[in-house]
Amino acid sequence: MAFSNLDKLTSFLEANNSRIQLIAAASLGLIGLTLIASDLSLRPRKKIIQSPRTTLLPQITQPEIDNPPYPPDILPGLRDVGSPYGTMRVYEWGPEDGRKVLLIHGISTPCLALGGVAHGLAERRCRVMLFDLWGRGYSDEPSDLPHDTRLFASQVLLALTSSPLSWTSKDSGGFSVIGYSLGGGIAASFTSYFPHMVNNLVLLAPSGLIRPKHISHTSKFLYSTGVVPESVLQWLVKRRLRGGPLSASPVKDEESAGVGDAVEEEAPQGSDPAIAAAPMSKSRPHVDIQRAVVWQLDHHDGFASAFMSSIRYAPITSQQEDWRRLGQHLSVQNAATEKPVQRRGIQNGKVLIMLGRSDPIIVEEELQADSTDALGGADNIEFRTVAAGHEFPITKSSEVVEHIASFWKLHTD
Repeated sequence: MAFSNLDKLTSFLEANNSRIQLIAAASLGLIGLTLIASDLSLRPRKKIIQSPRTTLLPQITQPEIDNPPYPPDILPGLRDVGSPYGTMRVYEWGPEDGRKVLLIHGISTPCLALGGVAHGLAERRCRVMLFDLWGRGYSDEPSDLPHDTRLFASQVLLALTSSPLSWTSKDSGGFSVIGYSLGGGIAASFTSYFPHMVNNLVLLAPSGLIRPKHISHTSKFLYSTGVVPESVLQWLVKRRLRGGPLSASPVKDEESAGVGDAVEEEAPQGSDPAIAAAPMSKSRPHVDIQRAVVWQLDHHDGFASAFMSSIRYAPITSQQEDWRRLGQHLSVQNAATEKPVQRRGIQNGKVLIMLGRSDPIIVEEELQADSTDALGGADNIEFRTVAAGHEFPITKSSEVVEHIASFWKLHTD
């Protein structure tokens, strides 16, 4: 009897082999689709937080557009550049045949912070370009992505390739990069990967090599992940940026300055006459960076997200690998005897680093020692010092331009 049943089963399987294979394949396909759908549902979805260009300007009257703390036409040559990351704001002006200079601002301000430096260089026949980093000013915020060197390098390349002029081709002659604070860390990292695009590198109180001892306990708590809900952290960070109870106390010694305190140093809150009087826009001389930062907090829904992600992932600390890569390029260039190699590299084989003598965040003596080691020796660097704090590119923009002009051997038009 058992053998009879087995024979029947065998005959059935042989007769329906194709049908069974089809059912099995369909079942496996259904299981596969279910697993794929489950996997996709767990992936973070693309989330772009729009800037005030979209969320604010269409809702206000023309007089309000003309006179906000951060007017949309604050600098010449504005354009908005669309991308998969969102839309970014770029400004570009100056003689088309002038030396091309890209300026990258710091962590808490829009690009207006370097407006004074940009205008000064344009007066010396430079073609200047600035852009608002993601989540600042009039640039959108791709909040699902970490604000690390990869994201910032992509943004730099988007800005460059959006120009009506060629900034990156072999015949363009390359371009110079000036980076301030976080922008300095971004500029050093970018140049280390694209050394033959950049013919000059100027770092103003740059991040990247801040020593770990300067990361305060408050900063570690505020910018932690997975412990406190993100919405609560963003609320606390906004209070800190507004100068509330969590704002930084005056720095008393080198141990008390935290990474997050660079915000107060870039644009200190309160009535600082030097900050308020700093010239940053030729067309809007009344605009000051302190009010622009508060406006950004009030009206850019993605700013807190961008700021916190930058503190967590941006090139602020522990960037020795990128700086050493840059130093190796400089050393190879300085040792080369062939003119083509020298022409494609950094002019004079040196990086210009400018520091504030009273800067509590980027400590002069520490950065001089650490950058000299990382960049391969004193032959690869030239240091200049300004009698000011971390905010010197804003309050001492004319002096900064003079230092850069002498280093580049520029002349007033």
